[in-house]
Amino acid sequence: MVRVVEQIGDMRALVAGARRERQVIGLVPTMGALHEGHLTLMQQARKECDVVIVSIFVNPAQFGPNEDFDAYPRTWDDDLAACHSVGVDAVFYPAIDEMYPEGWGTWVEVAGITDKLCGKSRPTHFRGVATVVTKLFNIVQPDKAFFGQKDAQQVVVLKKMARDLNMACDIVMAPIVRDPDGLAKSSRNIYLSPEQRQAALVLNQSLAKARAIVLAGERDVKTIKDIVLDCIESEPLANVDYVELYSFPALADIDKLTQDALLAIAVRFGATRLIDNIILQQHAVGECN
Repeated sequence: MVRVVEQIGDMRALVAGARRERQVIGLVPTMGALHEGHLTLMQQARKECDVVIVSIFVNPAQFGPNEDFDAYPRTWDDDLAACHSVGVDAVFYPAIDEMYPEGWGTWVEVAGITDKLCGKSRPTHFRGVATVVTKLFNIVQPDKAFFGQKDAQQVVVLKKMARDLNMACDIVMAPIVRDPDGLAKSSRNIYLSPEQRQAALVLNQSLAKARAIVLAGERDVKTIKDIVLDCIESEPLANVDYVELYSFPALADIDKLTQDALLAIAVRFGATRLIDNIILQQHAVGECN
């Protein structure tokens, strides 16, 4: 049975016991509404760690004004069952005032790579992410933390944070998990109408076009981005937030594909904003997972 822990002190006691046993601790931070992508992270953690802890906390600090904090799906019973199905040892399920008590006012900010991609239109988002993950790392003290490639910028930000602040945690990035038709798994997919769900397939289709032209020899960043943008804009229900291509993992500006690079897209379908990406290499292209 999965142990549910709601208090920071209780979680620290659980971790202390694991440490005395010299067990490797794995953490999968989530905001709930768990799907197959989350389960894949838990399964990887189960293979690599002795103790697997999943945090479920809809973090208000990473939502900006007029974003979907109140509407964000909360599916506790299903989430707990999902954790049990893959053998999670404990779920950390704190209340907001447990994580952000009265008088709280400390932020963690990662400079240099948070003002682009999702950070450009959501300027406080990564400050909220970095802060809550720092708190989780301090509480759980994991040896490894598992995140998905769909949030590739987030992974880069957290790896830089961990390095800069000398955190003793290895951050593992797992491949994107997709539905059979290619749509990346996301907790926000439930917001899509049937028509929007069909329209959203253009995301993976556009990344597949990029992969194909790079395999054919294209290396010009503007050309690659323009082809992806044209593909997405051919779908009437798609409203593009960004199509960007940066070096990976540095997220530096590039004109030519001469190194590993992240092609990332964000598109709205109605009120629902979806992100997706592919990692391109100079001489080949990673699978559009």
